[in-house]
Amino acid sequence: MKTLRTWTAAALCCIGTSVLGQTASYSTQAITKDLNYFSDWTASELGKNFKKKQLKEFSSPLMKQLAEQMQAGTYQAGLLLKSYKPVPSNETLEKALKLYDGYSRYENITGVYLEKGENVVLAGDLHGRRVALLIPDWMRQPTPGYEPTKDPEGWGLKRQRYELHEGVNVINVEKAGNVYIDYFADDPETAPAITIHFVTGKVNGFFDAENQTNEDWKRLLDNAVSPVMDVKTRYMQLAYPVEYLKKFRYEEGKELAEAYDKIMEQQYTFNGAVKYNRIPPKRILARVNFNYFMFRDGDGVAFLGNDGTMKSALGPDIYKDWGVNHEIGHVMQMRPQLTWGGMTEVSNNLFTMYVARQAGQPSRLSKSHNYEHAHKNVVEAAEKPFIMCVKDPFEKLVPFWQLYLYAQEKGYKDFYADLMEYMRTHPDKGHGNASINNMYEFAKVSCDLLKTDLTDFFEAWGFFVTGTFEVGDYANYRFEITPKMVEDTKKYIASKHYPKPGKDLTLLTD
Repeated sequence: MKTLRTWTAAALCCIGTSVLGQTASYSTQAITKDLNYFSDWTASELGKNFKKKQLKEFSSPLMKQLAEQMQAGTYQAGLLLKSYKPVPSNETLEKALKLYDGYSRYENITGVYLEKGENVVLAGDLHGRRVALLIPDWMRQPTPGYEPTKDPEGWGLKRQRYELHEGVNVINVEKAGNVYIDYFADDPETAPAITIHFVTGKVNGFFDAENQTNEDWKRLLDNAVSPVMDVKTRYMQLAYPVEYLKKFRYEEGKELAEAYDKIMEQQYTFNGAVKYNRIPPKRILARVNFNYFMFRDGDGVAFLGNDGTMKSALGPDIYKDWGVNHEIGHVMQMRPQLTWGGMTEVSNNLFTMYVARQAGQPSRLSKSHNYEHAHKNVVEAAEKPFIMCVKDPFEKLVPFWQLYLYAQEKGYKDFYADLMEYMRTHPDKGHGNASINNMYEFAKVSCDLLKTDLTDFFEAWGFFVTGTFEVGDYANYRFEITPKMVEDTKKYIASKHYPKPGKDLTLLTD
């Protein structure tokens, strides 16, 4: 039966080596025939009655070499032969947490590096599941002849994908790289594991921060065959260049992982995932890119591969770094219920402000005089603007953060945690141009949670300005705010007979 080898410190000895050499071409027919000498489709071990003399009967030089090493007891598969459980699908996450982009599509890390050209991959019983190999181009450079930010290929991650079938897979890798298992399921707890053997792979390894040491970390970096090393933390997956990992964290792999997890622990606390036991069994991906300073896209958060940005993403002050927290906040912002049109660069900064506060950092809103500017430009304005038409995202952030400050004054530390749990358990009020309806739901729920009539507060901050407004926010929105929408919101709040706050909340600062 199958003998599955797991990754241990002992397996580190074969990092950077190709256990079996590659040839120009592999015959699927010959390899399939030779599998008869092994115990299963993945060639995990020789058959029980295998005799050394049978080596001369092999059709494939590759499989003969594998059999020779197994027969001699010198084959150390390490990560080349392993079973994989599926990762919960992103669709499952969307339904449970209403979070859409940024959780890793590459969580099933193999630690294997495949060279360019033909490679042999043996797959065991797939149990009717769809399984593929992914080889992302982590180090993709901008298209020559174009400014990096104007790359016609975009800033996103490119990848190769190879569908697997049971038995022998001979795949032609177009560009060498780290390989990942594309195996997602809506029933991850009960879905079967699948076994894969990378017969021609090289072991690059990956750092499992919860189960390995800094000595393992240094050994991995020193022996890496890929330019990129994978790091698996409790809540994150990191894919950064070995060059920069050595430069900024050569002695501190565990500390690097702990810094990212500290950010995630705070952000999960803020959104209620800790309180309501909703931390997903998935990881957010953080990676290098070579097009733009830093951003979030459908594959995670990305940081520019230069000394300055890599120091922010890898250095000792990650937990306090506004940019790193800001981009992760983009993954954590709920849409559309807390990120309706006009809020993309606002609701993520609620998370950033919270982590900065926990880290003892000075308030960015106070330091940059955003409170004063916002009050002057909105609350005191002769012609009050609609809040979503305020151009500066930090000025737009002010009223949302003031609600947090007011909740703190009332001793209500879980205001946003409870608000987001409410949103997770109730349907949204619209998408696209109708997404603005979520803002009025936000106003109602805020009053309910704070047990306070906040009508004057929302009025002062331009939530109740009526008219037709064009709002640009990565996409273009056309909001028609009718008197009825505003009156319905005010009537709902008034029907609760909550007391007024007793002070002017538009003057709150931290």
